[in-house]
Amino acid sequence: MYGTRRYLLAAFILSTIFFVPGTAMAQTSLDSMLNPYLTRYDLPAIAAAVVKDGKVISAGAVGTRRVGAKIPVTLNDRFHIGSDTKAMTALLAAMLVEEGRLRWDTTIAETFPELAEKMDPRLRRVTLEQLLSHTSGIPSDNEDVFNSYGEAMSQHEGDLDALRYWLVKHWSKRPLESAPGTKFAYSNLGYVIIGAMIERLGKKTWDETITERIFIPLKLPTAGLGPQASLGKIDAPLGHLTVDGQVKAVLAGPNGDVPSVMGPAGIAHMSILDFASWAGWNAGEGKRKPALVKTETLRKLHTPVFTMPEMKDAAPGTPPGGKYALGWGELTVDWAPYPLLYHGGSNSMNLAHIWLDTKRDFAMVIVTNISGQKANTAFATLANELYTKFAKIK
Repeated sequence: MYGTRRYLLAAFILSTIFFVPGTAMAQTSLDSMLNPYLTRYDLPAIAAAVVKDGKVISAGAVGTRRVGAKIPVTLNDRFHIGSDTKAMTALLAAMLVEEGRLRWDTTIAETFPELAEKMDPRLRRVTLEQLLSHTSGIPSDNEDVFNSYGEAMSQHEGDLDALRYWLVKHWSKRPLESAPGTKFAYSNLGYVIIGAMIERLGKKTWDETITERIFIPLKLPTAGLGPQASLGKIDAPLGHLTVDGQVKAVLAGPNGDVPSVMGPAGIAHMSILDFASWAGWNAGEGKRKPALVKTETLRKLHTPVFTMPEMKDAAPGTPPGGKYALGWGELTVDWAPYPLLYHGGSNSMNLAHIWLDTKRDFAMVIVTNISGQKANTAFATLANELYTKFAKIK
């Protein structure tokens, strides 16, 4: 009897504690907490991780890579993080600022002087900081913007830096929607322009730069760009759409993600554990290596500069209100004692949220392979549950 009880106890421990490859740290599993979310919110899969003092203390991944199939997700599966890529683009820009190749007040006209003469006069004065904070006056995605992405991909040959330059040139003659620095408008196009500025001054594509200067030094081996699954394979959770009331998987291919020209605005993917590593590095605000930028520079990226209007019907992955910093938002929620840094990301087929409590060196990340309001509600509920349970751990 004693031996049976000891066996059951060992089995219980093994079912609630796991070891992540490459680490010597035991972590509790979130699977039992996550499982109810699958049926309650109609999610194909969901994964989450909690980070304290730079270490993942709990993580889990449940569900399937493809709806209707039994292909279980794992902690090492790649999930799309959408606009959570913006913070990485902001960090790349900050690196160039520290190197003296950019300034926070560098203008679009300074970066592309050959376009300045035909550029909209107000656009000439738009600064890097205004682009990073979505206060440039460049509009949010609309039909004209979407058409421009399509034209860039279909009418111009060359590497992605050439496509992004074409997009800057194409758009630069159009008038702004508002004077720079006066109004918030969540602009993916603005971040594509930042990417083009990084490419002009860094002499490499944004895609090469983010890989070499963020993914590799931060040791994010699963990080990549574009659809998270390989072409013709289901080697990662597929994104899903709801069509005529039915949830359908979207295979890798032309429709598996937004156009690659939009990369700086949001085409990264990575495992929940690598996403957690990125979150933990940011939550430490320079406490741990690698020192990609100075502590004060990282804090500048995290410091709000503009108050956003409240958006009760905000699309999943876009800011619902609060304040915006540089690639990061700040949000007040009733389950935290003070505002937290936050960002969401979605390509309409996937959803990802990242939360930072820099005062406690604490972070949470949540991902799923579907988007929509039900998924968004699930994330809000889960974030509350995770923060309440784990944030005070010392």
